[in-house]
Amino acid sequence: MSFPSAPLELAFLALQAFQVAFLWLHDWLPMGRLNDVAAVRRADSLPRLILVTLIQSVPYTYGLYGSVRHFGHAYPMWLMLWLWISYGLLFLGELRAWWIPYLFQAEPKRAARYHAMFGNTHAFLPRHNGIVPNTLHCLLHAATAATLVVLYFAT
Repeated sequence: MSFPSAPLELAFLALQAFQVAFLWLHDWLPMGRLNDVAAVRRADSLPRLILVTLIQSVPYTYGLYGSVRHFGHAYPMWLMLWLWISYGLLFLGELRAWWIPYLFQAEPKRAARYHAMFGNTHAFLPRHNGIVPNTLHCLLHAATAATLVVLYFAT
C-alpha cells in the first residue's frame, strides 16, 4: 500500500502523532480545562496509571514508528494490518467507552467515574445518560475516525 499523495501521507502521520501524544500525555500533563490530571490521579493509583499508559500507548507508538520509517514508500502488509487492527480496536473502544453509553445505554457506574475524572474539563456537548464526552476526548475520537478514513483511501 502506498499513499496516492504526499499531503495525504503527511496528514496520516500528523493524525497518528496527535493520537500518540494524546495517549502518552493526557493523564500526566496538565492542559488547562482540557484535562484534570489531579482528578485522574484521585481515581486511579500511580501503578495503574503507568500500566494503562503503557498498554494504550505502545502499540500506536510502534505504528507511528513504522509509518515514519516507510514514509514515501509502500507500506508493508504487516504494517497495514497493524495500523488497521490497532486503530480499528481503538475506535471500537472509544465507541464502547464513550459513545454507546452517551447515546444509547446508560451506565451509572461509568457515568460516575467519568464525572469524577472529567467533570471539571471543557465539554461542548450536553450531558446525556449521565455522561458528557469532554472536548479532548472528542478530538481524539475524531482523529481516530479520520485515521481510519485516510487508511481506507490509502489502500
